[in-house]
Amino acid sequence: MIRLALAIVLALAGAAAAETPLSRLLDAERGAIARLPMARLASLVERPEQQLQYSAEWLAQQPIKPGGEQWRCLAEALYFEARGETVKGQFAVAEVILNRVDSAEFPDDICSVVHQGTGKKFRCQFTYTCDGREEKITEPRAFERAGKVARLMIAGAPRALTGGATYYHARTVRPSWARKMLRTATIGSHRFYRRPTRISSN
Repeated sequence: MIRLALAIVLALAGAAAAETPLSRLLDAERGAIARLPMARLASLVERPEQQLQYSAEWLAQQPIKPGGEQWRCLAEALYFEARGETVKGQFAVAEVILNRVDSAEFPDDICSVVHQGTGKKFRCQFTYTCDGREEKITEPRAFERAGKVARLMIAGAPRALTGGATYYHARTVRPSWARKMLRTATIGSHRFYRRPTRISSN
């Protein structure tokens, strides 16, 4: 409890508070901490955005927690679309998928976004779902990493990499649709885009 309290106190009080003697610091803040609702107290130290690091070393230390159908859809998309990317690159692709879920232009759940257009060869949203080849997970460790990224993103990790992108493509291709989009980021082997903001003439 002391370690938890100290972490929260330092976060709230800033650098100046860090110079205060420990006993005075804890005495001054115990009351405020005690009055925090438990959900709020937990969120200060457990939210993914409080800890997230885009590194293979950090991701390797995270627990393996498989989820349900939506988790599986996101994990598979990351595996087949971006398993050769850095951790940062995989988080970026996950952002696009979740940004689509939030967009009125796309379906409103992960599996529907990932499989939109599946069955229409080369007209799907994610190539691996309609390239005519059977997709098998042959690299368990790569799928484990993708699964961890998927879990963190579904849990609410920040989407701070792609500037709200809802599209991306490999840097090795130049799709015609990209000319109509606003490029928001280039991460690893992918470029990320969103539709330009429309300014009303009224």
